[in-house]
Amino acid sequence: MNTQSKKGFTLVEIMIVVVIIGLLAAMAIPAFQKVRTTSQEKAITNNLRQLASGAEQYFLEEGVTTVSSSSLVADGGYVKAFSNVSGDGDSYTATITTALTELTADHPSGSGSISIAF
Repeated sequence: MNTQSKKGFTLVEIMIVVVIIGLLAAMAIPAFQKVRTTSQEKAITNNLRQLASGAEQYFLEEGVTTVSSSSLVADGGYVKAFSNVSGDGDSYTATITTALTELTADHPSGSGSISIAF
């Protein structure tokens, strides 16, 4: 009598597992990208709010009507922490004036812009 047992997986079982993992990945990747884009949009909106708040404070303290956004974010500026959302630097409204009604920034995906009322 041969009591040798065959332990292991068949090729069909391994292929089924690979297909299931592929399907799970196909569902998870778009969901992850949507969450990532939403998170980037919220970070940019928060940056715009900080920029608007810093500009208002600057206008009150300095008695001027125009300021560049780069001087608000500089060392010792009115905006202390500014989250860099995209890897190559974010693009925000360059010059802020008291007559300006909204601040804008480029969308992280490059499709359009994000604005807040000022």
